[in-house]
Amino acid sequence: MDTVLSGIRPTGNLHLGNYLGAVQNFVTMQYNEKCFFFIADYHSLTTHPNPKDLHKNVRQVLVEYLAAGLDPEVSTIYIQSDLPELCELYLLLNMSAYLGELERTSSFKEKARKHSENINAGLLTYPVLMAADILIHNADKVPVGKDQEQHLEMTRKFARRFNNIYGVEYFKEPVAYNFGKELIKIPGLDGSGKMGKSEGNGIFLIDDEATIRKKVMKAVTDSGPTEPDSEMPESIKNLFTIMEIVSSPDTVTYFKEKYTTCEIRYGDLKKQLAEDIIKVIKPVHERIKEIDSDDDYLKRVASQGAEKAHESGIKTINNVREIIGIKKFY
Repeated sequence: MDTVLSGIRPTGNLHLGNYLGAVQNFVTMQYNEKCFFFIADYHSLTTHPNPKDLHKNVRQVLVEYLAAGLDPEVSTIYIQSDLPELCELYLLLNMSAYLGELERTSSFKEKARKHSENINAGLLTYPVLMAADILIHNADKVPVGKDQEQHLEMTRKFARRFNNIYGVEYFKEPVAYNFGKELIKIPGLDGSGKMGKSEGNGIFLIDDEATIRKKVMKAVTDSGPTEPDSEMPESIKNLFTIMEIVSSPDTVTYFKEKYTTCEIRYGDLKKQLAEDIIKVIKPVHERIKEIDSDDDYLKRVASQGAEKAHESGIKTINNVREIIGIKKFY
């Protein structure tokens, strides 16, 4: 059984793309692999979030993870800051992470360019903390998007370097994992790019039915095809991509035929799409409300997750200390 690790920064609510693109796969995978799911509150500190917002966002992600089907009885669901061993491994890995390679990472250069007033050490060593997240559990597989592939390659480099420095074969070199199939990419409603939190083009699991309908009806379209079998613009392709995932095949066929024959009515398509999205989200939305009102349950889940993560983390730290030569005199 492989160890799989995935984390998410608490920057807002989970959206339809998160749910259909990854979380549904996590729900299935947790019964076949040894899974660790964590909420990366340390990572979010590079942007200095408001303390009240940070705690609220951590809680919301935990609620939505559970509502989406992650099972704390079979997988380990924990909050990053509840695992103190992580900080020690982060420190130890920093001792063999070099300034030049950290400065050359694409994400650091981009963020330093966009936020020149906040080029902090945490931003520079972000890949090291990400490596510690993975290596603290010696994970085999890490589901990551394209934007994180360079960080995962650096994790492999740090693991390999540690093993070479100390003449051991302790850390595994984790690989990117796509659940054994092509990942679902949910486009946004603004006609370009993928659905995302910061783009303002997403439908969130917490959205009520009226909000979903309103968002979908505002989705970008065009004036419609003027010739049979004409090429779809990107914005229309995006709507059909979402429809292919949430709607029945006959519904998709019906609207595609209407487009092909220049009889498409985007208002009808959007109304149908909104209802089908609501149908997909509704069970999760209802579960969110139920879990959100149960503070005792959330405390138990967080405590249980911290305990299970600690059991894994302390084993790794003890082994790493012994390998490095850090030993107690008492």
